[in-house]
Amino acid sequence: MFVQKGFDIDLVLTKSLMAHLSTVDKGEPRDSPVWFIWEESCLWIFGTEKDSFIKRIKQEARVAVGMVDFDLQKGVLMHVGIRGRAQIGKVSPERLFRFISKYLGDDSKSWNPWFMTNIVNPLNVMVQIVPKSIVAKDVSFFKTGPNLASSEISKNLSE
Repeated sequence: MFVQKGFDIDLVLTKSLMAHLSTVDKGEPRDSPVWFIWEESCLWIFGTEKDSFIKRIKQEARVAVGMVDFDLQKGVLMHVGIRGRAQIGKVSPERLFRFISKYLGDDSKSWNPWFMTNIVNPLNVMVQIVPKSIVAKDVSFFKTGPNLASSEISKNLSE
């Protein structure tokens, strides 16, 4: 696996960010915004058999995923890009719980019942994205300049 890292990717991948899943349909690129969880050095997403991105993955397993942590006020701009192969499998209830908890919090009693019934409960497919390459770039120097980026990022992330 090729890895080019400018920072610890867990700084981005553990946050409740949206990812952009890139797939291909009939030779044309497609983009799907998705939630994700990073575990066991793989990216995991969930969907249903009816989701168009699931149908595309079944036709072509090669995918790319990008996540961006951006905060204009703090001057943070970090990007993680993953290219790899997607594998479709059965839903692990434990992983699904961790996936939902990442975005809605650990207290499942506070989760929106409508969201659970209409969005989460129908999820019947788990996608594992096994990275072939990972690129992580810290371009946070857009506010501070390249000489200050590392110290500025460390300070901003600890606030």
